[in-house]
Amino acid sequence: MMAEVTEEIVRNALSKVMDPELNRDLVSLGMVKDIKVKGGEVTVEVQLTTPACPLKKKIEEDCRKAIEAIPGVGSVTINLTAKTIPGLPKKEAIPGVKNVIAIGSGKGGVGKSSLALNIALALHNQGAKVGLLDADIYGPSVPIMVGIPYGKKPAIKDNLIIPHEKFGLKLISVGFFVEEEKPLIWRGPILHKTLETFIREVKWGELDYLIVDLPPGTGDVQLSISQILPITCGVIVTTPQDVALKDVVKAAEMFRAVDVPVCGVIDNMSVFVCDQCGKEHRIFGDRPAAMVAAALGSSLLGEIPLDPILRSSSDAGQPLLASEEGRNSNVGKIITEIAKNMAGTISCLNFGATEKSAG
Repeated sequence: MMAEVTEEIVRNALSKVMDPELNRDLVSLGMVKDIKVKGGEVTVEVQLTTPACPLKKKIEEDCRKAIEAIPGVGSVTINLTAKTIPGLPKKEAIPGVKNVIAIGSGKGGVGKSSLALNIALALHNQGAKVGLLDADIYGPSVPIMVGIPYGKKPAIKDNLIIPHEKFGLKLISVGFFVEEEKPLIWRGPILHKTLETFIREVKWGELDYLIVDLPPGTGDVQLSISQILPITCGVIVTTPQDVALKDVVKAAEMFRAVDVPVCGVIDNMSVFVCDQCGKEHRIFGDRPAAMVAAALGSSLLGEIPLDPILRSSSDAGQPLLASEEGRNSNVGKIITEIAKNMAGTISCLNFGATEKSAG
C-alpha cells in the first residue's frame, strides 16, 4: 500500500532544496510559506527574496523535482511569490523603502542615466515596486527620458511632494522644478538641502527599490546623498576605455569612504556589432571590466553592447524597457539580466547583514 502524502513529507523534501545564491535550504530560510495536499495533488507557495530573483526558474524546477520524487504524488503546482529583503543600513530609513541603490560613474558619457532608468524599469517588469530619484542636480536627464516636461512640478499633499508616475515608476528630478534652459548655480548647502527635500519630503510610499541616479564623479552631491540616504549598495557604470575604467576605482573608493558596499560594475558600450556583417568591434577598447570589478572585490553585473536603440528610445521619452518590443530586444534582455543579477546580489548582501545582526 502506497504511503499517504502529507505536508510534513513535502516539507521534508523541500528541506533538501537549496537557494543557489544564499546556500541554505528553502525551509530553514523560511521561503516555504504554504503547503496544501489533496490526495496526490500538491500545491506549494515559495516566497522568493526579490521579485527579480535571477534564479527563480531553477528554484521552481528544483522544488518540482523534489516533490515529484515523493511516492504517491500525481501533480505539483508551485506558486512563486516574493518579499524583498530590506537593507539594514546604520541610518534613518525612508518610510516604506526597503532598499536604496545608488548608480554612479567615475566620469560622464558612459550612459549611466539611461541605464539607471532602464534598470528601474527592468525591476518593475519583474514585479518589484520601484522609484527613481534623479540626483544629477546640474544635468537632470530623467524628464527627457520619460517624456515629462521640464518645470512640470509634482503635486503636494499633506506637506509632502507626490512623485510623478510613469511607466509604473515613481519619479523625482530637479528638472521637474526648474526650466530646461535655466542653469543651476548652487553651492554645497543649497545642494544638500535640495537633496534632503527630495528624500525626506517626498511621499515615496512602499518601494522594494529606490534607484538613485548620481551625477558623474565624486563631488558634493555624492557626499550629501551618502550622508542623508540609507544606501544599501552602489553600482558603478563604466565603458571599456582605460580612462573610464581607472575612474571606476575612484568611484568605488568614494562609495567605500562613506561605508557603502559596491554590489557590482556594469560595462556599457562594451562592443559594437555591425548590423551588416555581424562582426564585433571593440571601438572603446578591450580592457576587461571583469578584471577591474574583481580587483575591487566586486562582480561584473553584465556587459551591454553599443546599440543606437538605447539612446534613441531615451531621447524620444520612451525608454527601451518600457515597451514589449524593447524588453524582447537583445539589449533589453541583457539589461533585464543585469537587473536580476543586481537584485540577487542585494538579497545576498541583506541576508548576510540580517544573519550577522541576529547573531
